[in-house]
Formats: sequence, structure tokens, C-alpha cells
Amino acid sequence: MNWKSLRTALTVPTELPRQGPRLQTNLDTDLLKLAAIVSMLIDHVGGAFFPEAGAFRWIGRLAFPIFCYCMTVGLLYTRDIKRYLGRLAVFAVVSQPFYVLAFHPHDWMVDRNWSNWNIFFTLFLSLLAMYGFKERKWWLFLGALFAVSWWNFDYSGMGIQLMLIFFLCRNHPKIGAALYVLSYLPALWNGYPEDPLCLTLGGLTADWSIFAVFAALLIFIPTRSGLKIPKWFFYAFYPVHLAVIAAVQFML
Repeated sequence: MNWKSLRTALTVPTELPRQGPRLQTNLDTDLLKLAAIVSMLIDHVGGAFFPEAGAFRWIGRLAFPIFCYCMTVGLLYTRDIKRYLGRLAVFAVVSQPFYVLAFHPHDWMVDRNWSNWNIFFTLFLSLLAMYGFKERKWWLFLGALFAVSWWNFDYSGMGIQLMLIFFLCRNHPKIGAALYVLSYLPALWNGYPEDPLCLTLGGLTADWSIFAVFAALLIFIPTRSGLKIPKWFFYAFYPVHLAVIAAVQFML
């Protein structure tokens, strides 16, 4: 490859087919989103009310990779990526007070530790980075990657890593599934026996993030449920369920 070809590859936005599927993985996104929010709800109920019951948090590990995958589908199919990013930004801001009240009231109100941010901020920065990657706007990709990795955002740069796998392997699901599983394998030996959320079997302690590998079954195996749910339900569910958790904690 000569210099001119290399410069073109790095600066010209990725061309996508105008017809036919843009992914050969699961496009049943309403089913996937429903699975993700149910997983997230179980995770948050466990975190708020049963902090040492591992099963709640294990199930919850499915949510984040599924959300990242659905955003990758959105990146490839949406007609207006800026509006998509705008929705994520708005709901990140709207959800933040409820997130704080549900999970970090002491940090924000007593210690003034304003560094705990809800997952919508991570998703926003991950999608922004991938938009920069897709359009070859490297300053945008690197800036979003730096922001999500440097500050205290949940999952750090893991969202961008997952979305890169989903995007680059969109027409090679077997390779994508292999890379996805490999990205979580270090969790098999990174667990701590004293952590009640980790899983110990035969003297080996796995970090609880290992349960995210099971999301591959939903992401890489196509389904056709025909399920149709208004998109605003998925956005509204996040702040609403946080508000309910905060209210229940206040009453207990």
C-alpha cells in the first residue's frame, strides 16, 4: 500500500452498503434491549438491596455489552447520528440526580465527591468515539477515548473496545464472537476470594465480570422475535427505575 492509499484509508469515512444487512449478527434489537434492561434492573436491585448476593450482579453483567452492541447497530443504521448522541446526552443529564440518590447519596452530598457518573455518560462517550472512528475523525475518537478512560466513568474504555469488536467484525460474527470472549478471559484469574461477588471453583477465583461472556449468545446468534417496543421506553426506563430504587431506599 502506497502513502496515498494509506492516507485515503485513514481519512475517508467507512462506506456501508446501501442495501442488504450491514451486520451479520443479531438485528433483533428490541429483544436485545429488553434483555439488557431486565438484566440491568436485576443488577441494580441487587446492588441497592442485596449487595453481597452474587447472583443479582452476575446476571447484571449481561447489560453493558448488549447496550454497546445495540449502539453499534444504531451507529450503522441511524439516519442522524448527532440526534442519537443528543438523546444519550440528555438522558445522561436527566438520570444523574436519580443515579446519585439511588447509589451515591453520601459521596455527593457529604463528601462532595462528584466523580460518580451514570452509565449513559459512558455510552455517550463510547458512541462519540466510534462515530469519530467510523468517520476517520481521529481527534474525536482519541478525545472521547481519553475522557472515558481518564475520568471516573463506569467500565472506562471497555465500551469502546467492545464497540470496535462489533463494528470491525460486523460481517464476520465468528471472529467477533471469539474476540469478544477473549476480551473477558482475564477475568478468570483476576478475582479476589474475599469478594463475595466473585466466583470460586476448585481453588480458582474468577472476577464477576466473566459472566458478561454469556451476552455473546444474544449478540452473535440471530433471533427473530418480532418484538416491537417504542424507543422512548428504553430511554425513560433508566431514570424511572433509578427514581423508584431511590424512593424505596428512602422509605426503608
